[in-house]
Amino acid sequence: MLYEMPALDADDLRVLGELDAMRAELGVQLRAKPHWEGQLRRSLFAAAIQGSNTIENITISNSDARALVEHAPMSASAGEETQQAVAGYRDAMTYVQQTPLMGFFEYSETLLSALHFMITKYQPGKWPGRYRAGGIYVTSADRLEPAYTGPDADLVSGLMGELIEWLRDGDPDAPAYARAAMAHLNLVGIHPWRDGNGRTARAVHTLVLARTGELLSEFSSIEEWLGEQINTVQYYAALRSVQQGTFEPGRDAHSWLRFVLTAHHRQAQRVKRRSEWTVRVWNDLATLAADRGLPERVVSALYGAAIGEVRRTTYQQDEGLTRDQAIRDIQALTRAGLLAPQGNATSRVYLLAGPAVEAEESATAAVRGPGRDPY
Repeated sequence: MLYEMPALDADDLRVLGELDAMRAELGVQLRAKPHWEGQLRRSLFAAAIQGSNTIENITISNSDARALVEHAPMSASAGEETQQAVAGYRDAMTYVQQTPLMGFFEYSETLLSALHFMITKYQPGKWPGRYRAGGIYVTSADRLEPAYTGPDADLVSGLMGELIEWLRDGDPDAPAYARAAMAHLNLVGIHPWRDGNGRTARAVHTLVLARTGELLSEFSSIEEWLGEQINTVQYYAALRSVQQGTFEPGRDAHSWLRFVLTAHHRQAQRVKRRSEWTVRVWNDLATLAADRGLPERVVSALYGAAIGEVRRTTYQQDEGLTRDQAIRDIQALTRAGLLAPQGNATSRVYLLAGPAVEAEESATAAVRGPGRDPY
């Protein structure tokens, strides 16, 4: 038996309608194939990886998260095990991104265990991809009182089979956001693996949304929002409100569903502001480049720096340039006072400088604003 889909009330339907409206608005922008789409997608992907791992106390900097998704070297401050952990999560989520294009796709226990393997393969002692053989619990501040105790190991296989059947055919008329929420709740409740259950459940949450094909997973994931400290506290509280310490799927899961819809709405607000900021800052940086007689393509480098920092290799790949062309462009931007180098030759990045900083700050001030609770 699994947690059942709660009945949606009028407020839930209103929030879902607002989510659909924001998704449709962003979809219109993306269908125009704006030049900035790829870089915005990478920045959101990096934030999602960083957020989901932060929940498990696997922390990396914003700079290292961007390096991770650009397949560039991470800093020495990120230890080897941390780098392996986040690289595995990147690989699993990259697979999730590809699933809308897989005509042969099918939910299966093997699929979920493969995702788990990618996420935890750096810990062979934790049985990557294999179900646990014994009991499991989540620790709390009191070592003698677990925050959560999973179902007995001999129940795991049957519960996972039931979950797969539901993923294939269960509640087909329910909104995708609601189905993703319930997949997340049930998988983390079953806790089928020795470690990595939360990260895998969040990956499957995004997978359910990605499979709709309506919006790229980078724009629909809530992992960035969940990874912020205050939201992580609320995330665990929302799970506890339903679980109450044990796997009892007869309990009402409406409070969890409402939390998830809130998270999606808050993250959608954030993505909307970022897309508005992107359009504004891109146009302002394009004006700066044109005024200095620089080719239009260099706006890509300036925008990368506005997001955080830009690497010559990333700019070269984004614009399909030769190494020499990319070097000349970066040098021209540096001479024009729009970029400034940081770091040594092997890890050098470029940051915004001078008037480009002012353009970024102006765009930020124009779109900055508080998020709102949709309920």
